[in-house]
Amino acid sequence: MAKKVMIMDTILRDAHQSQAATRMRTEQMIPVLEQLDEVGYYSLEGWGGATFDSCMRYLNEDPWERLRTLRKYLKKTPIQMLLRGQNLLGYRNYADDIVEKVVDKSFENGVRIVRVFDALNDPRNIRSSMDAINKYGKGYGGVCEAAISYTTSPVHTLEYFVKLAKTYEDMGADNICIKDMANLLLPFDAYALVSALKAELRPETKIHLHTHNTTGTGDMVNLMAIQAGVDIVDTALSPLGNGTSQPATEPLVATLKGTEYDTGIELEKLIPIASYFKKIASDLEKDGSLNPKVRQVDVNTLIYQVPGGMLSNLMNQLKKAGKEDRLPDVLAEVPNVRRDCGYPPLVTPSSQIVGTQAVLNVVMGERYKMVTKEMKDLFAGKYGQLPMEIDEEVAKKVLKGEKRIDYRPADDLAPEYETLKAELIQKGYYTKEEDVLSYASFPEVSENYFKWRKASQGIDVDLAKNGVYPV
Repeated sequence: MAKKVMIMDTILRDAHQSQAATRMRTEQMIPVLEQLDEVGYYSLEGWGGATFDSCMRYLNEDPWERLRTLRKYLKKTPIQMLLRGQNLLGYRNYADDIVEKVVDKSFENGVRIVRVFDALNDPRNIRSSMDAINKYGKGYGGVCEAAISYTTSPVHTLEYFVKLAKTYEDMGADNICIKDMANLLLPFDAYALVSALKAELRPETKIHLHTHNTTGTGDMVNLMAIQAGVDIVDTALSPLGNGTSQPATEPLVATLKGTEYDTGIELEKLIPIASYFKKIASDLEKDGSLNPKVRQVDVNTLIYQVPGGMLSNLMNQLKKAGKEDRLPDVLAEVPNVRRDCGYPPLVTPSSQIVGTQAVLNVVMGERYKMVTKEMKDLFAGKYGQLPMEIDEEVAKKVLKGEKRIDYRPADDLAPEYETLKAELIQKGYYTKEEDVLSYASFPEVSENYFKWRKASQGIDVDLAKNGVYPV
């Protein structure tokens, strides 16, 4: 039945990750946080994803301090984060004790809703995260939102996604998110999928749709999903909306105004906030972080299933190899490599693995003549269970005798928090538990940030080793 539609705005996280490589600074967010808090959003996505990497690598910011700052100003609106399952905020599998710590500290520092996904849609890879979300989030009114990575292939049918959603619901999900990271979900398919999920899931389970507008269909996808009964949709305020980002917030709010789906959000509250972010977008464009091309419609995504970020990466790899003219060949090879791998959804890290191998296949002039370690690990099951059986002839070339595993990859990992904490103390960089989690996520990047922090704060290394820090 029709009802009020809720909105999560991504302006503080995915909007500038998708358009400007997550380069918005915390200080650029602060002036409008209190206004954003008064809008009436379901939530504001402000943390997770590439935040950790970019904060420390490019902005000399502590991502945990950003989260605490957001919580200071956002008193009414829940902060939502994106978690990559067992990959957490990085790109490898982490031991379960690190998973628990990251989730615990995320809630403690201000997160209230956690969207968790696995690139391969392997439930084993998000079980520890979901258990931790439900354990540590209880005292904060926390919400566990499990996401299905949407893609198209012979195996990714309507029945497949409904079964996966029911599995996640049984594992403790409060919300089910349709994560359409490459804008492959078409409007009528969105209607069918949301309708099927509404028919099969419990009434109290909310359906949350996340799409982009890369191919120009995002607004229609949201609207059809809304008519099918979706509870929440993701949008981004217009200065950083559309293109590779989410569909813009203001047009949807205006479209639904006065209808049975009315969001309850007043357009007048959004206009001054959007005006502010226009200046921020202009600044990001001037410093080279935001390329205007990301706002253009690109139907290549529908043809090759190559997300915008992945396309940029392919172009950079070819440029380094002096083979920029081979881009059409690489784009044609991507679906072939994906088929050989058993049709994984193209999202971090599988998109990078498949894309890089496609480049190698084209540049080397022979398929799988050279194979990356990541590609070998993907075939060996070290990223999780692939959606379909892999091509055995290709597997022989890729694996070269290496055995496959058929269990959860993280089962091989011993607890690592205490070891990493001891390393950080020995190096003189430990000031709080969150530092260990930053170090676990990105050892080299965080260490460089810690060095900068020491220099900027005048921390004596020898005193730090003994646990003495400036107040």
